[in-house]
Amino acid sequence: MPPVYLLDTNVVSYFVRGTSAAVRNHLLQTPIESMAVSAVTEAELLFWIARRPGDARTRVSVQDFLGRVPSLAWDTRAARVYAAVREEQRRKGRPLATEDLMIAAHALSLGMTLVTNDSAFSFVEGLKTEDWTAG
Repeated sequence: MPPVYLLDTNVVSYFVRGTSAAVRNHLLQTPIESMAVSAVTEAELLFWIARRPGDARTRVSVQDFLGRVPSLAWDTRAARVYAAVREEQRRKGRPLATEDLMIAAHALSLGMTLVTNDSAFSFVEGLKTEDWTAG
């Protein structure tokens, strides 16, 4: 089964921190092979632990998570979708952070559902999202 859910950085951080029982339950009840993260999310998570070298618990939790959930390479197809989505958002006057645009473009390019609780993604035309913090 190819992955159908692309997990946004905020969802992974809720799981790693243990701050959302709803996210934890969704992640534990969803087949692992149906989930993935973007290489962009992987980079954000690695940056998070690099900024906190003394936080061993977070480092181990992030590394364990990344060892279980595959990271998908950001490729040329994602880059092309990114360019179109970024221009669309610019015209609408709704710019997103670069990393968020890259993650949205990655999900769109693969036809995946982005799992996030960031409402800014709702402005990306055609992007399917689910909020696993909602219980």
